[in-house]
Amino acid sequence: MVSSPGVGASRDGNSNAAVTNTWLRSGVPAAWLFRPGCILASLGKAKRGLGYRLFLFLISIVICFVVTKSFLLLPIFLMGMRYYFSRKVILHYLDCALHTDMSDIEQYYMKPPGSCFWVAVLDGNVVGIVAARGNEEDNTVELRRMSVDSNYRGKGIAKALGRKVLEFAMLNNYSSVVLGTTAVKMAAHKLYESLGFKHVGVVEHYALPGMTRSLLERMFFQLRYHRYRLQLREE
Repeated sequence: MVSSPGVGASRDGNSNAAVTNTWLRSGVPAAWLFRPGCILASLGKAKRGLGYRLFLFLISIVICFVVTKSFLLLPIFLMGMRYYFSRKVILHYLDCALHTDMSDIEQYYMKPPGSCFWVAVLDGNVVGIVAARGNEEDNTVELRRMSVDSNYRGKGIAKALGRKVLEFAMLNNYSSVVLGTTAVKMAAHKLYESLGFKHVGVVEHYALPGMTRSLLERMFFQLRYHRYRLQLREE
């Protein structure tokens, strides 16, 4: 039988937020936090995409010169194209997520054995979310959908959410916890490492749901998918 820690509320030693799975109201907190988190990620990827490849840079110079007879608009052109494609992909990804598991948290995470969903509550407000999805075939739990309100970051909330998933995995005798991320910020990767996760691989040119893999999309928007694993016990 699968247990569900977090019925009621617990507090992490480094955070004042209570992490609980009893404060869910029809997926509203999930949609509220998950959407802006992904939009911010989209903007971050756009800023980091300038000059991503020499080929892109040279092609952009030619296009700008042909269209404007000037090189002065090149930075604006690059940023605009990068922003357009990153936002387009992220919005498609959000639409997919908010019409599948994030549309019915109870059905996807609270009812199936081996899965659970938690929110972090601070001063009566939902400020973070995280999910766990068990896989009985290889006895692993996947950490999913972690997001923290941008106004409350840096307060240990993400670490508290991560620890709740680890607690859930250990209580239910799973052998390991896995996660995948396209995060570009080093802070996210350092968070996973601080929880004990080890980087086990990367997928280049990763395709999110909604990506068309067109030539322009590949030129202006590419992702790396990093895989992490935390071994709790040997099988």
